Amino acid sequence: MEILDEGKGELLGWVDPEEHREWVRKNKCLSMEDKTMDLHEAISKFVRDGSYIAMGGFGHVRVSMAAIYEIIRQRKRDLIVAGKTAVHDLDVLIAADCVSKVEVAYSFGHELRGLSPASRRAVESGRVKVAAEWSNAAFQWRFKAAASGLPFIPAYVLLGTDTFKRSAAKVVKDPFTGRPICLIPACFPDVAIIHVHRCDKYGNCQIDGAFVMDYELARAAKRLIITTEEIVSTEEIKKEPWRTCIPYFYVDAVVEVPYGCHPCNMPGCYYFDEEHIAEYLRMTRTEEGTKEYFNKYVFGVEDFNDYLELVGGVEKLNYLRRLEQGRAKFVYPWISS
Repeated sequence: MEILDEGKGELLGWVDPEEHREWVRKNKCLSMEDKTMDLHEAISKFVRDGSYIAMGGFGHVRVSMAAIYEIIRQRKRDLIVAGKTAVHDLDVLIAADCVSKVEVAYSFGHELRGLSPASRRAVESGRVKVAAEWSNAAFQWRFKAAASGLPFIPAYVLLGTDTFKRSAAKVVKDPFTGRPICLIPACFPDVAIIHVHRCDKYGNCQIDGAFVMDYELARAAKRLIITTEEIVSTEEIKKEPWRTCIPYFYVDAVVEVPYGCHPCNMPGCYYFDEEHIAEYLRMTRTEEGTKEYFNKYVFGVEDFNDYLELVGGVEKLNYLRRLEQGRAKFVYPWISS
C-alpha cells in the first residue's frame, strides 16, 4: 500500500503477530491448572523492570490499585505504561518513580478532581517521556488488532488530527476506494493487570458492568495477572457461563484481593474513597509530600490488608460499600438486582 503520511510517535508494544502467536504456544499454560498465588509472587514473577504494562478498568473505576501498590513496594523501574484510560493508577506509578515512558490517551488528570501534579512535574522535567499519543478508541483498536492476531486495524479515527501527528499510526491509500485511511498498529503488552468481580482458581473471570477495553486487552497481552474481589468455585462460574468474559487460558495468575480497587470504585461493590484521593492529590503537590505519602501508605505497611486498615479499616470499607449499594440501585440495576 502507498504510505501517504506517518505519525511521529514512538511505536511501542508492537511485535509481529506471528512471533507473538509462537511465543504464546511456547509459554502460555493452556490447561485447567490452579493459578492462585499471592500478590507479591504475581508481581515478582511477571512484572520486570522495563516491562510494557497495561492496566484494566477505566480512570478511577475497577483498576487494580492493590497491584499498583505492590509494583511500587517492589521498586520496579523503567516501566512503559499504556495510558489508555489511565488516571489514578498511572499517576501513582509515575509519582513513585516506576515509569520512564508512557503512551497516552487521557492522562495526567483526575477528571473532576483536577490535574495530576506528580505526573505533570515528571513529564515537564523530562523524567518521564510521552512517547506517543492516541485517542481512547485508537488504543482500544490497538488491543483489538492484537487480540485478532493482526498487525494493524484500519479506521478513519485520527485522520486530520494533531493526535495522529503524535501517534505511531500511518495513513495509506485504501486499495479499494483510493481514499486515505488510517492504519492503527496492534499493541501486545508484556503484562496486563485486570481487576474483576469474581473468578475461579483457573482464571475464568466475570465482570459486572462495562468491560471497557478489558475483553480485548486480556487477549492481547503476553502475561495476564487477574486480581479479584473473590475466588469462587468453577460450579458457580458455570451457573452463568455467558458472563465469563475472560477464559482461563489467557490468565497467568489469580490473586484474591477484596477491596483491591481502593481508593477507586468497584461497580456494585464499593464507592470511591474521595477523602483518600483528596489526600493523595494534596500530598503529591510537592516532592516532599509525595515521598511522605508513599512512606506512609506503601512502604510503611506490610501488604494491602495493612494498607486497608490504615485508611480506615472495616468502618471505612463498610461505609464505602453502603454508598455504592445505594447508588447501584439507580446506576447498575442489573447488578443490584
